[in-house]
Amino acid sequence: MENQVNDQPSVNPTTPAGPSPLGKPLKLNYRRTFVIGFAFFGILMLWQIYNSYCSKFLTQMFASTIYSLSYSDLDLPEHAGQLLDVQYLVGIIMALDNIAALFLLPLFGFFSDRTHTKIGKRMPYIIIGTLVSAIAFPFIPLFYYYNNLVGVIAMMGIVIFFMMMYRNPAVSLMPDLTPKPLRSRANGIINIVGFLGGGVGTILAIPLSFANYIKSKGNNGAGNLWIIEIPFLVASVLMLVTCGILFWKIKENKLETDLADEMARGEETAAVVEKVDPNGKMGKANRTMLILILSAEVLWFMSFNALETFLGSYTLWYLHSNDNNTSIIWIVEGVCSVVAFLLAGRLADKIGRKWTIFIGLCIITLALGLFCFVTPAGNGTLVNGYNQYDATFPWLMYPVFALAGIGWAMINICSFPMVVELCASKDIGKFTGFYYAASMLAQSTTPIIIGLIFKFTQQWWVLPIYSAGLMAAATVVFFFVKSVKGGEPANKKGLEALDSD
Repeated sequence: MENQVNDQPSVNPTTPAGPSPLGKPLKLNYRRTFVIGFAFFGILMLWQIYNSYCSKFLTQMFASTIYSLSYSDLDLPEHAGQLLDVQYLVGIIMALDNIAALFLLPLFGFFSDRTHTKIGKRMPYIIIGTLVSAIAFPFIPLFYYYNNLVGVIAMMGIVIFFMMMYRNPAVSLMPDLTPKPLRSRANGIINIVGFLGGGVGTILAIPLSFANYIKSKGNNGAGNLWIIEIPFLVASVLMLVTCGILFWKIKENKLETDLADEMARGEETAAVVEKVDPNGKMGKANRTMLILILSAEVLWFMSFNALETFLGSYTLWYLHSNDNNTSIIWIVEGVCSVVAFLLAGRLADKIGRKWTIFIGLCIITLALGLFCFVTPAGNGTLVNGYNQYDATFPWLMYPVFALAGIGWAMINICSFPMVVELCASKDIGKFTGFYYAASMLAQSTTPIIIGLIFKFTQQWWVLPIYSAGLMAAATVVFFFVKSVKGGEPANKKGLEALDSD
C-alpha cells in the first residue's frame, strides 16, 4: 500500500484565499508566463516538422541506397518488407542525435546555472542556439532534394546540437521566474504556447505532405522542392521572431531581483517529501521520489516518441493513406491537449500533481490500447504506377488521439514541475537537465528498439502494441511516487488573470 504524505504544507501553511504569512499572496503572472512560452513555441514547432519529415526522408534514402527502390516502388506490396528492413537504420540515425542530447542537455543546464552576463544566464544560450538552428534547419530538405544522405544527417546533427544549447535554458526560464507552488499552472500556459507552435508545424504538413512530394516526383521526375522546403523555412523564420520577442520582453536579471521575495516564499510551500536544503545534499526520500519520476518518464517518452517517429510511416505504408492524415490527428491531439492544459492545473491544485499524472497515464494507456485494434481499410489505388495513398483513414484514430492528447497534457503539465520542485533555485538548470536527459534517453533507445522489432516481425502493427505496453509500465512505476501537495496560493481567475503586470 502506498505511503501517502499529508497533503498539507509542513511549513507556513496558506489558504487559497488568504495572504501568506511572509507577504502578499503568490499570484501567477499570466502575461509574462505566456511570453516565456515563446521559447517553447519554437522548440515544439521545430520538433513537429523534424519528426514529420526526417524519418520518411531517411526511409526513402536508405531504401533507395540499399535496395535501389524508386519513388514508384515505395508503396508497392512486394517492397513492404524492404521498407521495414531499413527502419532500424532510420531508428539509429534518429536516435544518434538524441544520444548526443543525453549528455548535452545536462551540460548546458549546468553551464547556464553558472553563467552571469548582462542579458542573463539563460538568454545567451537561447539566442545562439536559436540563431544557428534556424539557419541550418532549411538545409535538411535541400540536401534531401539533391539526394545527399551525408548532408541530411549532418544538418540534422547541427540542428539537434544547437537546439540542445537552446532547449534546457529556455525551459529553465519558467521555474527561474515562477515560485514553486505556481509552476503547474505556469507549465500549463507554457505548454499551450508550445502546442500552438507544434500546431503551426502540423498544419504546414497537411498540404505539404511527403506523399504529395512523392506524387510530384511521379508527375515530373524532378519533384517540387518547395513542397518539403516551405515548412522548414517558415519554422526558421518564426523561431527567430519568437526569440526576438522573448529577448525584448524578458529582462532576466531585473526579474530575478524583483521576484526574489516571491521565490523565497515559494520555497516554504513546495510540494516535497523533505524540505530542500539549498546548501546540503538531497535527502533520501526526495532522491527516491526523483528516481521514480524519472524512471516513469523514460517509459512514457519511449512510448510516445515511437509514435512521433514512426506514425507517418505507419500511415503511409501500413494504412496506405496520405500522411497528411497523420497531421490531422496530431492537430486533434493538440487541441485536446490545450483544453486539458487549461483544466489540469486546477485539478493538480485540488488532488495533487501525482494523481493528476496518474490519471493522465491511465487515460493515454486506454487510448493506446484502443489503437491496437486499428486496421487498414485497404490498399491505395495505383495511378500510372504511383500509389495515391487514398485508402480511407480509420475513424478510430480520432478518438484514440483525442484521449491521448488529454492524457499527455495531464502528464506534461505536472511532471517537469515535480522534478524542479526537488531542487534549490541555483540548481534549476541541472535538474532541468535531469528531466530532459531522461526524455532523451527514451528518445535515443526507442527508435532503435522499435526499428529492430519492425525488422524481425516484418509487421507495422506492432507499433501500437509497443507504445501501449510501455505506457502501461510507466503507469505502474509512477503509482509508487509519493503524493505530496504543497500550499495553495491565491490566484486570479478568469479575465482578471490576464490583467497581471
